[in-house]
Amino acid sequence: MSIRPGLCSVTFRQLDPAAIAALAADAGLEAIEWGGDVHAPAGDTARAAEVARITADAGLAVASYGSYFRGDAGEEIAPVLDAAEALGADRIRVWAGRIGSADATAQERAATIDALAAAADQAGARGVSLALEFHGGTLADDAEQTLRVLDEVGSPHLSTYWQPTVGASDDVAVAEYRRLADRVSAVHVFSWWPAAERLTLTARDGLWRAFAAAALAAPVPPRDALLEFVPGDEPSALAAEAAALRTYLDRRGLPGAPAGTMLGA
Repeated sequence: MSIRPGLCSVTFRQLDPAAIAALAADAGLEAIEWGGDVHAPAGDTARAAEVARITADAGLAVASYGSYFRGDAGEEIAPVLDAAEALGADRIRVWAGRIGSADATAQERAATIDALAAAADQAGARGVSLALEFHGGTLADDAEQTLRVLDEVGSPHLSTYWQPTVGASDDVAVAEYRRLADRVSAVHVFSWWPAAERLTLTARDGLWRAFAAAALAAPVPPRDALLEFVPGDEPSALAAEAAALRTYLDRRGLPGAPAGTMLGA
C-alpha cells in the first residue's frame, strides 16, 4: 500500500475549489483534504457536493474533510457529517478541544472526551471515521497526550493525524511520529523553522527523510501525506513542494529499499 501525496485546501484559502483542484492535479498530487472553514462549510451539502464534483473532474480523490469540530458545549457533529458525506469523505479531521493538556481541568477534559466519543459513535454509524488534529492548545498536544485521548475515547472510529511539532528538532518530531505510528491515518506535511517561518520541504530534508523511513517501517503506514502551507502561501510554490513530497514518498530513495517501489507498497 502506498501513501497518497495530497494537499490541504487551507493551504490556499484565497483560491476557489476549481483553482485548487487544478493546481493539485497539475502538481501530480492525488487527493485533497477540503477545509470546512472556507471551501466546504459544515452543513452546506450543496456546496460540498459541488466540491466533490470538481475534485473528481480533476482526476483527484477526496482525502478527508478538514473540520473545525472541537466538542464545544452544544456543538453538533451532524452538520459536519452531512458535509463529509456530500463530499464523499470517509475521514474527518477534528480537534481535541480548545485547551492544552496541561491546562485543562478534569471537568474540561471529561467534557471533551465525552464529546469526541459521542461524535465518533455518530460518525461510525454513517461509515465515517474521525482523526485528531495533532496540535498545541488541545488535549492532543504531544504524542503521549494524544495516545491518552485515543485510549480514553476508546473508539475504533477515531485515529490521529501527525505533523511536526512547532519548534521541535527533527529527532524529537520523528520520535513523536514513531510513538503514534500505528494510530496515524494521515500526515500534514510542512517545514516550519524555527517557529512558524514557512520553509521549503527540502529545507528540512533530514526531517522528511527520517519520517519516510519511519513510515515505511510502520505496520500500517498513514494513508495520506497532505501538503499544508507552502512558502509565502504562493500557488506557484506548489509544484516544487509536491515534487519534493513525491520524492520523499518514493522508497527508492531510502537506504536498502528495493528499486521501483513506493513508500508503503
